Amino acid sequence: MSDAPDLGLLLDVDGPIASPVSRTIAIPTIIDDLIALTAAGVPIAFVTGRSDAFIDEQVVTPLMAHGLADALRAPGARMFGVFEKGAVWAPIDANGLGEITVDESVAFHPDDIAAIRALAEGTYGDTMFFDETKRAMISVEQRTDVDSPTYYAAQSAFQDDAYALLTGRGLGLRYGDREQPDAAGTVPFRVDPTVISTDIESVLLDKDRGAVRALEHFVARGPLPRTWRSVGDSRSDYKMADQLHADGFDVAHVDVRPSDGVLDKPYRVIVEGDLIHDEAGAAFLRYWRTQFGL
Repeated sequence: MSDAPDLGLLLDVDGPIASPVSRTIAIPTIIDDLIALTAAGVPIAFVTGRSDAFIDEQVVTPLMAHGLADALRAPGARMFGVFEKGAVWAPIDANGLGEITVDESVAFHPDDIAAIRALAEGTYGDTMFFDETKRAMISVEQRTDVDSPTYYAAQSAFQDDAYALLTGRGLGLRYGDREQPDAAGTVPFRVDPTVISTDIESVLLDKDRGAVRALEHFVARGPLPRTWRSVGDSRSDYKMADQLHADGFDVAHVDVRPSDGVLDKPYRVIVEGDLIHDEAGAAFLRYWRTQFGL
C-alpha cells in the first residue's frame, strides 16, 4: 500500500461516469481506467444520488465484467458506493456490491412515497417515471424517450404539485423560495431538481455527507492519500471537495458541466477544456492513468 499513487477519487456518476443521455457507461476507456486505478491502490468512491440498484446494474456489473474483481484483490485496493446522497452505502469488493446499509432516520413514510408515486404515474407518466429502487429518498426521473424541453416543462409543474401534495399531508418541506414547516415547526425535507430528475429528500442529505461516509470507510482499511479529486456535473458536487478541503486534504474539484457556472472556491477547480459530461470524465481518468504509467 505504501507504493500506491497519492490520489483518492470521489466520483459523481451521472455526467462524469455515466452518460446523461443513455445513463450507462458509454465510453469504454472509463471502465478500463477505473479498473487500472483501482488495481494500483487508488481509493475510489461513487458518491451519487442514484440508488444502489442503479449503480449495481449500470456501474458495478460492467466493471466486474471487465476485470474489477481481480483489481479489487490487489493489495490496498479499495472501492465504495454512497447512494442517495449519503442515505445508503455499501462496500464494493471482489464479489461485487456488498451489504447495503440504510439510514432509516432520513427516510420517508410509506404513505408519502405512495402519494408521490400516484401523482407521477397518474398525471405525469407521459414524461417521467417513479424510481422504485430508492430506499430513503423519493426520485421521479425523465423518461429516456422524452426530449429535455418537454420534460423540463412537465418537471416544473410536477414539482409544484408535489410540494402542494406533501405540505397538504403535513410534511415540512422546502422548494426553492417556498417553505412550509410541519406541526413541530421544522422543515426536514426539500424538493431538489436535477438535470434529469426531481429528488425529494431529507435536508441532511448531500454530497458532503456522502464524502464523509466514503472517507470513514477508506480510513478504516488503510492510510488515506493526501491528494484527492472530486468530479461532478452539478453545483452540489462541489460539496465533496468542500468536505475534503475542510478535512485538510490537497483537493481539486473537476466540473464536467461548467456552463452552469464555475464556483469560486478556496481550492482549485478544473475543467477539461471544451469537453463535458462523460467525455470530460473520460479525459480526467485517462490523465491520471497516464500520469501513473498504468
